[in-house]
Amino acid sequence: MIDRFNIAADILKLDDSIRQKLQRPEKQITVNFSITLDNGDVQNFEGYRVIHNTALGPSKGGIRYDTAVNLDEVKALAAWMTWKSAVTGIPFGGAKGGIICDPKKHSKAELEKITRAYTKALADIFGPEKDVPAPDMGTGPDEMGWLMDEFSIVHGRPIHAVVTGKHLHSGGSLGRVEATGRGVSIISLLALQKLKIRPARATAAIQGFGNVGLHSALFLYEKGIKIVAVSDVSEALHNPDGINIPELILYYNLNNKTIKGYPNSVAIKHEDLLLLDVDVLIPAAKEDVITHKNAGDVQARIIVEGANGPVSSDADQILHDKNILVVPDILANAGGVTVSYFEWLQNSLLESWRIHQINTRLEDILEKGFDTVFRVAVKHDVTPRIAAYIIALKKVAETQSIKEIAVEAPQFKQN
Repeated sequence: MIDRFNIAADILKLDDSIRQKLQRPEKQITVNFSITLDNGDVQNFEGYRVIHNTALGPSKGGIRYDTAVNLDEVKALAAWMTWKSAVTGIPFGGAKGGIICDPKKHSKAELEKITRAYTKALADIFGPEKDVPAPDMGTGPDEMGWLMDEFSIVHGRPIHAVVTGKHLHSGGSLGRVEATGRGVSIISLLALQKLKIRPARATAAIQGFGNVGLHSALFLYEKGIKIVAVSDVSEALHNPDGINIPELILYYNLNNKTIKGYPNSVAIKHEDLLLLDVDVLIPAAKEDVITHKNAGDVQARIIVEGANGPVSSDADQILHDKNILVVPDILANAGGVTVSYFEWLQNSLLESWRIHQINTRLEDILEKGFDTVFRVAVKHDVTPRIAAYIIALKKVAETQSIKEIAVEAPQFKQN
């Protein structure tokens, strides 16, 4: 994040003080709490919430439950959320949170206790106008519902807008579950159009078959794109004639949420999926899967970053030299935060929008963001990734400067 930030900051000639301010989070909170497990033992947990920037509005960002959660990771993800909101024009700042735990080793009751204890510890940080959490790795609508309920109990009234990604019956929004995947598919189609490749003749490979990868695959399949490879942690599948995605999803749901053993394809090495000769490659699993070690062997014409940071900074120049179009994560997977914004708006306005209204607005915002990024890329003769950072940094820096001037303005006494 810092590598790309610095390139954009140099182009913008950002003042050193504002550069340092935007590189560092406004707040970083570490909390420790204990819960009683189902067997009667007491276990301690450590959690984090990092608020990177609030110049454009309340901070917004997910909460992940994972054993690898650490403060540096949360800080980087919080900054990415700032740029993601800014590049799409959403009036949010960036934040991220996490708890060091393995959600698969805890019962539903224990996960509820963990979520409520974490919420209580951060009850003064969260708030619809302050900091709005959302789901991330290891969390989902259940955790967000518990968070909302606990926050409401602490404050003595129902406050639905404190969190997004809730179940519909708890004030969630239609379209939120599939929003990130839908956004990735919208961006993929725009990128194909940019290179004058017709969807009916296009091929795609998708790394990851969680929420983002699954929905990206489904929406692109419905648009006529041939999905020749998909993978999850258990297996990577390849079929040069195309995989029937609705059939694979049915198999996945009946096979304990894994694609392993799906018959109408052949298993390949996970790392080989990234090197297939396809029009669109969507890394939608984890960070740093394309690095300087394998970037030279990538054959895709377009990479659309479904995950956060799947292409490391040391691979950027290699891919650029190979004339591979990389659509950066802060634009490519912004569908989630966009529909989260819609959920927050609906809660705040006591409204409920129809799915067509949500999908149309999402498409409009992402198309505008895509067009702006490519216009700035041409203007500054930079990659779309650096263009996206230029847009985001400029917007946040200018707003931050205006706010600081307002704070520092002399106060005159009235006669």
